[in-house]
Amino acid sequence: MQVTVLGGGLVGVTTAWYLLDAGHEVTLVDRATELAAEASHANGAMLHASHTEPWNTPRAIGQLLRWIGREDSPLLLRPSEIPRMARWGLGFLRYSQAHHHARNTQVNARLATYSLRLMRELEAQVPLDFTQSHEGILKIFHTPEALETAKADTALMAEVGVRHETLDAAGLVTREPALADIRESLSGGIFYPDDASGDARLFCQRLGQIAVQRGLELRLGETIQQLHCARGRLTEVETDRSRLKADAFVLATGAEAPQLAKQLGIRLPIRPVKGYSATLDVSDLEGAPRLPIIDDGRKVVITRLGDQLRIAGTAEFTGYDTTVRPRRVAAVIRQGLANFPRLAAQIDPAEADQWACLRPMSMDGPPILGESGVPGCYLNTGAGHLGWTFAAGAGRVVADLIDGKTPAIALEGLTLGRYA
Repeated sequence: MQVTVLGGGLVGVTTAWYLLDAGHEVTLVDRATELAAEASHANGAMLHASHTEPWNTPRAIGQLLRWIGREDSPLLLRPSEIPRMARWGLGFLRYSQAHHHARNTQVNARLATYSLRLMRELEAQVPLDFTQSHEGILKIFHTPEALETAKADTALMAEVGVRHETLDAAGLVTREPALADIRESLSGGIFYPDDASGDARLFCQRLGQIAVQRGLELRLGETIQQLHCARGRLTEVETDRSRLKADAFVLATGAEAPQLAKQLGIRLPIRPVKGYSATLDVSDLEGAPRLPIIDDGRKVVITRLGDQLRIAGTAEFTGYDTTVRPRRVAAVIRQGLANFPRLAAQIDPAEADQWACLRPMSMDGPPILGESGVPGCYLNTGAGHLGWTFAAGAGRVVADLIDGKTPAIALEGLTLGRYA
């Protein structure tokens, strides 16, 4: 079967990989001139089944409303965006109810644990060096209330296989000595031994190179313009350089997916949510953490990638604006380094590599995988802040569906049909 994957980020590349592995002829198309040039380029670098709670918790929504228009807030809703996201926003609010949120946390955790298992298998099969680490992830909390809430969410994840260990402040410092300077401000944390980290861009590009060696046709710098149907089936994609026919197409274009799907009469309840990251050189500096850390209260993640430290965070509802705003990046750096005073004293934030990207966020939290309702068109989008975590699992699920196989995990809560 001839399959064309639309999108050259983590989701698109892993989907193409598993389709190739199943014996299909695969073409991958992306508007960028290299793989992982957009949302997958400089993300939080974490592969974490531990952080699968959808963002639309009641407490997060309250914070979002309180922080409307505040440039220094970790959650920012720009007033100009409110009219454009009204319908999606109502769904976002509806799915914040406790029973919806609990169910979707488990849906995400189910896919995440499967995906991390596939990543370990892939690393064993293919020679890939992407600065990966398998030492687990720490989630830290500064108030007893936040820790108790996290324990409840983690209990839900544990039901689908997410292992964890609850720690007091002393236990956190034992696991990560770089936290010693803020020990008195820590209420505790949770350690997730099966989580991992790594440079998503390196992974994506190196897996893509190996895929090309195995037969993948890579068409980069080619912008998708129009999707064409014949007798109700998607049969052809028109780009600015060619027309591509295939037996099946996978829509894996992230935040742009709803705009393309609209051409087929498909409404995807996905909005772009902007995130920022900063990458700092910490070679020869004292006080840098060894373990990846999630600071839930400050809405940032901190990940060591060799001699570099990646700090990422914020959720900004600002439409399709990809502008890198230095003030927002500075806030991310400040919030991340607040946990490491000795390190912060040695760093000049102006020397950081700055990045911003648009995450494709579904209104209920889980991604949207599988059949679109239009024959010939399959979906792999809506992963939000979990694109790196979900990539292998989601790619394998969609490849299995195209190949006519039953996926290894249940698809309840992961398909477009859930909105019906």
